[in-house]
Amino acid sequence: MSNTSKAENIIEVSNLTRRFKRTTALSSVTLNIPKGGVFGLVGENGAGKTTLIKHILGLYHAEEGGVQVFGHDPVESPELVLANIGYLSEDRDIPTWMKIHELMSYTEAFYPKWDRVFAQELLDLFELDPHARISTLSRGQLAKAGLLSALAHRPPLLVLDEPSSGLDPLVRRDILGAVIRTVADEGRTVLFSSHLLDEVERVADRVGMIYHGQLVVNQPMDTLRANHHRMVVRTSENVGTSIFDEALSVQSDGTEHTIICDGKVDVIKARIAESGGEILEESSPSLEDIFVARAESTEPVES
Repeated sequence: MSNTSKAENIIEVSNLTRRFKRTTALSSVTLNIPKGGVFGLVGENGAGKTTLIKHILGLYHAEEGGVQVFGHDPVESPELVLANIGYLSEDRDIPTWMKIHELMSYTEAFYPKWDRVFAQELLDLFELDPHARISTLSRGQLAKAGLLSALAHRPPLLVLDEPSSGLDPLVRRDILGAVIRTVADEGRTVLFSSHLLDEVERVADRVGMIYHGQLVVNQPMDTLRANHHRMVVRTSENVGTSIFDEALSVQSDGTEHTIICDGKVDVIKARIAESGGEILEESSPSLEDIFVARAESTEPVES
């Protein structure tokens, strides 16, 4: 991959494939993440999200294809990549024997751009006791402590891998609302991986969907919503579902059908009218609706 586009793209993944014995975790994934905003990476547990993130962090060497972050290979030049990344893993992998203020001092030693004033602001925002031992923290407090460590050096790229896992709704709201959008609004970039599609829908500017190791969607959120359509249709008993062949997915309950389509609305509506069917309801599908439909069709979409 060329470095010519590194000014526009923070992350460039090209035809990345990764196998673990007989399991293909990633299959020819190509993905560019531009500078600024929130990129939501969604998929079921085990879909390949964490494997992709570990390649971006340089923890895995690309077997096939390649990865560049800030224009560099994260495996070959980790010092040029990792210094510009704040990372919060699903496991909250931080030393449990430390106290929070010790964690802050420890982390500061690795990052020359550590902002002590900002770190204190985050400490106050998250209502964390600096003298509390990490081993005594709740899951929510542990996530906040990890996020503080990831944020306080003001990294150009923040990578959050399932940050809301196991957290209650109020803590999730704090993380997603107060932090992710703030970082993005400052012109930095957030890569936010989650299987909780409703959360991603609230904060992401762009969405990538991984299904069984394949990138089946990579679009701006607004485009994704505009391109997909949900209809509830009633047909007579002698009309089969073939009139919905152009749809991504069809869920039928007798003569009532719920369909998701992607820009072929006029064709489907014409077939419904010709068959004497009736459209009972039209709406924009949720991100979860779109993901399920795309997973069923497994037809990649990119723009």
